[in-house]
Amino acid sequence: MRDALARREISSVYRLLRRHGVSQRQIAALTGQSQSEVSEILKGRQVMAYDVLTRIAMGLGVPRGYMGLAYDEATAVRVAATADSPNSEEDESVKRRKFLAHAAAVTVGAAVLGTDSGSWVSNPTQTPAPGRIGMTDVRQVEAATRALRALDYQYGGGSCRDAVVAQLSWGQQMLGANATDLVRERLFVALADLHNLAGWTSFDTGLMDSARNHFGQALDLAKQGRNEALVANILYRMGRVYLHQDAPDDALKVFQLGQLAAQNSGSELAVGILCANEAWAYAKMGSDDQAIKLLGRARDEFARANVGEAPAWAKFFTEIDLSSMIGTVHTELAQTVDVKYTRTAIPALSKAVNGFGEDMTRNRSFNLTSLSINHLIEGDVDHGAKVGRQAVDLSEGLKSIRTKDRMKPLLREADKRRNNPDARELADRLAKFTGSDTAA
Repeated sequence: MRDALARREISSVYRLLRRHGVSQRQIAALTGQSQSEVSEILKGRQVMAYDVLTRIAMGLGVPRGYMGLAYDEATAVRVAATADSPNSEEDESVKRRKFLAHAAAVTVGAAVLGTDSGSWVSNPTQTPAPGRIGMTDVRQVEAATRALRALDYQYGGGSCRDAVVAQLSWGQQMLGANATDLVRERLFVALADLHNLAGWTSFDTGLMDSARNHFGQALDLAKQGRNEALVANILYRMGRVYLHQDAPDDALKVFQLGQLAAQNSGSELAVGILCANEAWAYAKMGSDDQAIKLLGRARDEFARANVGEAPAWAKFFTEIDLSSMIGTVHTELAQTVDVKYTRTAIPALSKAVNGFGEDMTRNRSFNLTSLSINHLIEGDVDHGAKVGRQAVDLSEGLKSIRTKDRMKPLLREADKRRNNPDARELADRLAKFTGSDTAA
């Protein structure tokens, strides 16, 4: 049960309750749902909305931490603005358009897309603030953000999201305090980056509305702090959310806005990162010419970049990360355009897997997954299955729903080759790990 709660697999939670004699009617009464809703969830419908997850936790008497939810309702409303969101049932494509309009307004200073973007961006009521803050207080926020980001990289967003949200609850109180202009500007940037991390960890644990709210607030604060490099980073991360949701058109638009901010920041490295991600969006759309062209520009920008002068957020992007992106884009092209792209993907991904250290467990998992896909597509099924098993081994210790989702294309490829015993074993293991069905 603890495992199912940690993964937010509510269908598994309900099935376990039924197995131990709790009726559908009792579950519905406890959680405030209709019996038909409970029935749909038992059949496999995913529960993603923050407010519904919160209601289920409260109704079943489950400590919120078991599900990676905020500590209490006040924190959820004040920091993430998701518990009582009036538009939680709004269509995802509408939410994406609103975020894009908000991002455009922040980036270029005008709501160029003509849609209302303000209704979903929270304006939390502030709790009483300290009387006065100095640079030491801001450095504490920055240090906490660095430490929590390291946990996210190594163990997944579920390992630290609660702590990030709690840190935000404390950090935002500073906005009402007296401070010099220099301290206040740096505070805006520090809190923007903490919201940025809250958005990323929310995304990694499947809380999409919460992710969008945090990224929206991060954009506003980064702009107030006059930090174009951070604006670029926030938009890069939101674009990745849309890639994950198989919305490459929207992802591309967000990346292009991020590209404007990156260019304004004067950082070739930041520009290169956005180019690489734009290439990924084009690859998902099957536009191989554009994808290859943008990868070439990403290489050029990386070669010209002065890492020492790059913004802090972009310094993570090394030659290993560039190889990872090249491999990822070519993996996408191998699936959407032509198997020939495996020839570039395999060596690039192998370099990335060997280059990422143990502190980058999630990245190694992603690259092993893509590497396995390429070997299967190329026909080297035995080796592909072996690499796939390594990916699952590495991922089992991560608290990351995103890692599971990234494995679903691998499951499909392994499932196509069930006549091979190694591929069949991998498909069955992946189905169990991701909670998906196989064709068997």
